[in-house]
Amino acid sequence: MKKSLLAASATLAFAAPAAAEEGMWTFDGFPAEQVQEEYGWAPDQAWLDHTRQAAVRLTGGCSASFVSQEGLILTNHHCIASCLFDNSTAQMDLLADGFTANRREDEKSCPGQQAEVVTSIEDVTDQVQSAYANMEGEALTRARDAVIAEIEAGNCTDRETTRCQVVSLFGGGQYKLYTYRKYSDVRLVWAPEDRAATFGGDPDNFNFPRYSLDASFLRAYENGQPVIPQSHLTWNPRAPEEGEITFVVGNPGSTSRLWTESQRAFEREVRLPVTVATLSELRGRLIAAMEVSEDRTREGRDLLGGVENALKVYIGRTTALNDPEFTGTLADAETQLRERSAADADIGNPWATVDEAVEAYRTLYLPYRFIEPSGDLYGYAHSLVMAAQEREKPNAERLPGYTESALPLLEKQITDARPVYPWLDELQMSWSLSKAREYLGPDDSDARLLLGTESPEQLAERLVTGSRLSDPAYRRQLWEGGLEAIEASDDPMIQYALRLEPRQRELQQQVDAAYVGPLTIAGGQLADARFAAYGDTLYPDATFTLRISYGQVKGWTERGNEIPIATTMGGTFDRATGNPPFDLAPAFAERQAEIDPAVTYDFVTTNDIIGGNSGSPVIDRDGTVIGAAFDGNIHSLGGNYGYDGTLNRTVVVSAAAVQEALETIYPAPALVAELQAR
Repeated sequence: MKKSLLAASATLAFAAPAAAEEGMWTFDGFPAEQVQEEYGWAPDQAWLDHTRQAAVRLTGGCSASFVSQEGLILTNHHCIASCLFDNSTAQMDLLADGFTANRREDEKSCPGQQAEVVTSIEDVTDQVQSAYANMEGEALTRARDAVIAEIEAGNCTDRETTRCQVVSLFGGGQYKLYTYRKYSDVRLVWAPEDRAATFGGDPDNFNFPRYSLDASFLRAYENGQPVIPQSHLTWNPRAPEEGEITFVVGNPGSTSRLWTESQRAFEREVRLPVTVATLSELRGRLIAAMEVSEDRTREGRDLLGGVENALKVYIGRTTALNDPEFTGTLADAETQLRERSAADADIGNPWATVDEAVEAYRTLYLPYRFIEPSGDLYGYAHSLVMAAQEREKPNAERLPGYTESALPLLEKQITDARPVYPWLDELQMSWSLSKAREYLGPDDSDARLLLGTESPEQLAERLVTGSRLSDPAYRRQLWEGGLEAIEASDDPMIQYALRLEPRQRELQQQVDAAYVGPLTIAGGQLADARFAAYGDTLYPDATFTLRISYGQVKGWTERGNEIPIATTMGGTFDRATGNPPFDLAPAFAERQAEIDPAVTYDFVTTNDIIGGNSGSPVIDRDGTVIGAAFDGNIHSLGGNYGYDGTLNRTVVVSAAAVQEALETIYPAPALVAELQAR
């Protein structure tokens, strides 16, 4: 690789330098000069360090931040909905009714959840790339994974308190070692009613104006005591000002802004149509099943919310990739980069490599996608089987996700107690198996491997009914017993996972050889091309690692109408119809006369975010938190492929609204006092 790439401190998503307010920047590549030029002010290193140390990644897939010196964590309600769900019963529905821990001993553990704070970022590009120099295909991926496992293990010897993760940027153009201080004991402190957090439901999702109290608080513990974080943000429940600079600090999940035309074509022609069609059917099956009883309505609510959110995301991405103006801009950027790189023999023709890899992946995609059924119990079985097999190998020979650095979190996720509802597992499993048969064909060898002579419904019922994996003690027994216990188990779900495992490995090897390996080489060449053409003021695709974006409080124009920057809490009552999903949360209805209608509820900014940023603190220039990002507008769904500053908006629940809720709607005086402490 070229030295210009290796020395770069930041990477890019577009082929050209980032436009104003575009970019999810790494903390070791923040564009301070660019911000200074645009706003006349930029955060200094002390500001950045303090903010980084207060930022939290939740391993459930969201972002958060420390907001007190007693381990209090601010995030979104939808980020901890599963915790509410897992702690609920038919007699005590925390998701519906909300939750307030009046005493520390009342705080409830969140199964499978872990909080992590970045302590260091180190460039390990040379070390990783040298390990697979002159290799290709599956050999390349194995060599890369081996050296990554060694780096992670060597830098995190204390796995009780730290976690190491080597992250690929540029699709193989750069590698960074992220070291995290981890907190495995995360407890629920406060959450509003679901009707308050999700007011407007699916119709309002990815839209604005919004009237959503999508905020909650957790607390991190260690050795039974609240964590004293190295840094925490100052709570500032004030109204935002139009035009003021804002920063979003969090862990955006993934973007595909580095993709070539052939990759976008595959997404548009294959992946998205399959995903939208299958998720639509799952949504319909789930709604019908939930209507059977009140218990099923409660038990399916969390999954339904996730399915509806995902479906809207993929529909939005489909719309974006079918917009000629939007895709034309992306194509023009690629053409420009090709032209600038044409004379550089060292770069070669990575576009041809990508084209060939994508074409090979078209053949592999459907079996690779459908060879792993859905459902919690099968998920446990698959993880237990794979972990037991991989733990028999030296660390450097294990598959990613099963190395020494990854095992503690995996063990926690497998063995933590959480409810499993058999009807819900049967529904998910039979749905995924029926889709496998539909897309692969009943005579396909993989379809026959999945189903044998049974129907999807028969197989799902037999496996779920006969399995003991809903018992966390049994899962713990299998985990600790290793491969011997797994192979000796008569649990039908374990035996089923063992049956599928050889074919799953075979497909993974084929994908590595034909797709992942070539894209790794091409990604490095494309990165060289971008840096040669545009310098190093660039940012990487999102990777669910810590990033910071900057923007401003600003509305936009929609079909000739000016969209305001904010809504007020009083507007909730004007929007309410009395019927779902626009029915008032009971506490809102009961305390309408006491709620200050002028308090800013939700607001929008131009910050560049994506899924995974949910729960990210929205911070002003003084470093205080004035809200939590919880959504984007409908235009932001195309942000997976590119950013449009005229339309893309981050939707934020204001700290002022959360403060009003804590004081008036869901009184929590101890929590208010903690937030006000400095």
